[in-house]
Amino acid sequence: MQPLIYPDLPGPSPLLRGYAGMQNVILRQKKTIRDVDVRGRRVLVRADFNVPLDEDGTIADDTRIRASLPTIRYLCEQNARVILCSHLDRPKGVVEERLRLALVANRLSVLLDRPVVALRDCIGPEVESAVAGMSGGDIVLLENLRFHPEERADDPAFAKHLAGLAEVYVNDAFGASHRAHASVVGVPEHLPAVAGLLLEKEVKTFRRILEDPERPFAAVIGGAKVSDKLEVLENIISRVDLLLIGGGMAATFLASRGYGTGISHVETDRLDAVRAISAQATELGLRLLLPRDIVVAERLEAGSPTRVVPATEIPDGWLIADIGPGAADEFSHELSRCRTVVWNGPMGVFEVPAFAEGTRRIAATLANLRGTTVVGGGSTADAVVRFGLDDRLTHVSTGGGAALTMLAGRPLPGVTALDDAEEP
Repeated sequence: MQPLIYPDLPGPSPLLRGYAGMQNVILRQKKTIRDVDVRGRRVLVRADFNVPLDEDGTIADDTRIRASLPTIRYLCEQNARVILCSHLDRPKGVVEERLRLALVANRLSVLLDRPVVALRDCIGPEVESAVAGMSGGDIVLLENLRFHPEERADDPAFAKHLAGLAEVYVNDAFGASHRAHASVVGVPEHLPAVAGLLLEKEVKTFRRILEDPERPFAAVIGGAKVSDKLEVLENIISRVDLLLIGGGMAATFLASRGYGTGISHVETDRLDAVRAISAQATELGLRLLLPRDIVVAERLEAGSPTRVVPATEIPDGWLIADIGPGAADEFSHELSRCRTVVWNGPMGVFEVPAFAEGTRRIAATLANLRGTTVVGGGSTADAVVRFGLDDRLTHVSTGGGAALTMLAGRPLPGVTALDDAEEP
């Protein structure tokens, strides 16, 4: 059997690191709202207001709304006429009353301390009339884009109708920029298209840690499935000095080394890919750490019996629920010595209190780290917000899928579609 933990060998050579830095250039420099004249003009802003909702239909977390405020305020200061658009959830091309964006408009009005008018559609004569009546500094919010099936289909006519409302297009929806949808890639074909302040911040953050991180540089990768993170692992393995694996995906790594995993989900079709990742780590002299112990449970739900066992001795009939206390200690110790850390994927089923400690320990360690700490959106961002540690991290991304796309070294369609900045 392969060793569970790789030895403490020197990191990748400068030559290998330099080669990694030349691969997968994330994107060309793009124009931002500072590079175009928006004064008094109609500006269509693609925002990401896809916020979680409580059972009663109220907004459970307004982080994404707050993240859009700098761009909206900048445009209002320039006396622009601001036309916001976004999707909410997955209504599949039909109107769902509970997914109307009026609740977002109400929250924006409070946060901005100025009225935000919610329209009942995103295209059509009534929308055009409302936009025509706007004055400088006014803000309207178009209705949920995904009430129209043409949005997800990147329908050219739908994109042209949206573009017809404005004179300038601003993409500030990092969380939607990995999607080739009409409001993301179609509208820029018709208007001057630039990045908003949030999109600019997100892209610059990921570019910086991938291309010029302060070292030692660690990646913490978790979550349920290896298949969701395989491209990320393949891209970052030659860039980092330390790679920590947790969450349910650790089962596939353990199985690839011949260990039993109980009833944990193992992606058998990814075993060879995981072995290749481990072999490359050895070739690079990279420390790749799996949890030394595991919290196992009979079911991934509150009240289920739990045990802490060595990661190499998961009993039959039990499954991985969290990393164990020994693993949390080791991971925290190793991370405390790093100057840059990127984290994507929780260490366990943190939504259940009994399985949240591993994820909480990693979050607390990063919150106290003297260095750059980047959380790659999605459930990991939800976790650090739940633990009240988000404001103590360098950057908590607003986009799960978009963050994974950037960490995998692939371009974001929504960024590629924007106008290139002039070369210096």
